Amino acid sequence: MNKMMKYIKGFLINLQFFTAIPITFELPMEKEYLKKSVQTFPLLGLFQGIIYSFVLYILHEFTPFSHLAVAFMLWLTTIFLTGGLHLDGWIDASDAYFSFRDQEKRLEIMKDPRTGAFGVISIIILLSSRFLFIYEITSNIEFMFYILILLIPFFSKSVMGVLLLSVKSAKKSGLGYLFQNAAALRTLWIYPIYIIGSLFILSLFHQKIILVGILILAAAACLLFCQRKAVKWFGGITGDVLGAAVEGTELILWMTVWLLHYFVIV
Repeated sequence: MNKMMKYIKGFLINLQFFTAIPITFELPMEKEYLKKSVQTFPLLGLFQGIIYSFVLYILHEFTPFSHLAVAFMLWLTTIFLTGGLHLDGWIDASDAYFSFRDQEKRLEIMKDPRTGAFGVISIIILLSSRFLFIYEITSNIEFMFYILILLIPFFSKSVMGVLLLSVKSAKKSGLGYLFQNAAALRTLWIYPIYIIGSLFILSLFHQKIILVGILILAAAACLLFCQRKAVKWFGGITGDVLGAAVEGTELILWMTVWLLHYFVIV
């Protein structure tokens, strides 16, 4: 029971740090609880994905709203649920990368609270692309899409956890270093269990569950890309780099579902 409570508190730490859901009471921040937090990153993503699919289902099935309105409200949900935390990382990392400076200068740019032109442009491209994918995916919705949408943040948060513990920290401070210092790569033994368990449960509900394998491959490709480029571009990971990785991975996964909509499912 005590061990289960540590996992629950770790999950609540994730809600407090990575979502806009108000957690008003104080949570323990010792290493053991931060370790459980890292181990429950995928569960945080699954929780987000359930909300996305539930919002889509309710709006699509029980409201008179147009397809455009439904897509727009789902798009807003993906933004507001996280409180824009990862989007901030995307903006800062974009500003730093497109400065075309050395690693040290890029880290300084990411700490600057001001937003540059490249950050603005990159966030416009990210959010407009996501809206396009959501709009066209939901134009001909079927049950399999609810599953795929549910899994998008599940895989992106899994990528965040692996990236956090498999790439060195670029600096000895910040949110990324705090979580990285609390766990080791072996902490991620539970991630494959999450994935296998999810696939087994979902296979009971839909015969096209094999399509999830395509999402897994896309997420794995994003992970490999981020592992190499985080070190090359920034000297390692920071909180902003992790946030950018989450947003970039989710964009690729939304695009993957969009392509499945055109060439496989429909």
